[in-house]
Amino acid sequence: MSLSPTLRSLLTAAGPSGYETAPAAAFAAAARTFTDDVAIDVMGSVTARVPGTAEGAPRVIVVGHIDEIGLIVTHIDDQGFLYFTGVGGWDPQILVGQRVDVITADGVIPGAVGKKPVHLLKPDDRKKVAELKELHIDIGAADGDEAKTKVRIGDVAVITGEPVELLGDRVISRSMDNRLGAFIALEAARLVAEAGGAPGDVIAVGAVQEEITFGGARTSAFSLDPDAAIVVDVTHATDAPGVDVKELGEHKLGSGAVLERGSTLHPVVSAGLIETAEREGIDHTLSASARATGTDADAIHLSRAGVATGVVSIPLRYMHSPVEMVQLGDIEACAKVIAAWVQTLTPETSFARG
Repeated sequence: MSLSPTLRSLLTAAGPSGYETAPAAAFAAAARTFTDDVAIDVMGSVTARVPGTAEGAPRVIVVGHIDEIGLIVTHIDDQGFLYFTGVGGWDPQILVGQRVDVITADGVIPGAVGKKPVHLLKPDDRKKVAELKELHIDIGAADGDEAKTKVRIGDVAVITGEPVELLGDRVISRSMDNRLGAFIALEAARLVAEAGGAPGDVIAVGAVQEEITFGGARTSAFSLDPDAAIVVDVTHATDAPGVDVKELGEHKLGSGAVLERGSTLHPVVSAGLIETAEREGIDHTLSASARATGTDADAIHLSRAGVATGVVSIPLRYMHSPVEMVQLGDIEACAKVIAAWVQTLTPETSFARG
């Protein structure tokens, strides 16, 4: 496989939490190739609906969040350096020496993340991990006045970098978490549309603000009022150094879709996805969660009177870094199992427990 133009457009669209206009536009453009029912709500979440073919069949939303982790400018000093905090969870070590794009009202301003050089650090300080407050962005400004003509407090930044295709059907990029999930939601809906529709409505959702509040998933689930939901996100690939399969289960790159079972997930949905994968011969592994899943499912399953919710994940290495790595075949497996499962639902399908 090769990286599709749609996935590339999603990965390269800059959109930290709360600033997702660009990835929402990319999502909407891709959705309009298979449905006319595309909308963006007041939160910024985007939906693409494939109408159902049978009255009374369950309405299903397939949710992947379109925000990414980023940086937000909090101060500009007299020398023109930009100070920032993280939007979402960062390991500060990742940021040192990175090139960044600062997104401003007048366009992108390139810059670099700097810190005191190792040569100037005292011996004890060399052993310490840098904190965000010790880092700054340098855009090359001569002084604070020049910097303030280009950048304002509240502008956001993302790490610079194009996706790179590697050996073994693998790709690295920033924002894999979770433009992959958004792409899979689109792909699943496209496959359903290509098949002539599922019994119930299938709605792909590019949800905003997952990295900070689950806000887009929470409001989308309320407004769309689904009978069931599939949340698509990334999970840690367990074939990387330092990962313990006894804690996370075994989900290697190339092992297919990761289908989750757990306390907050609906057994009918989880079982249906597993049975579908087995019947269709789709590569998959299983994972388990005892409490929260750490995904938009944690908000969606509590919407209104409750939503029958499942989680499908993609194995990924180096999460929350500019070199997040995935194997392309796993993306295809996720889309196929979701599309196949929603087509098994009928007006008689019940999500009642007991």
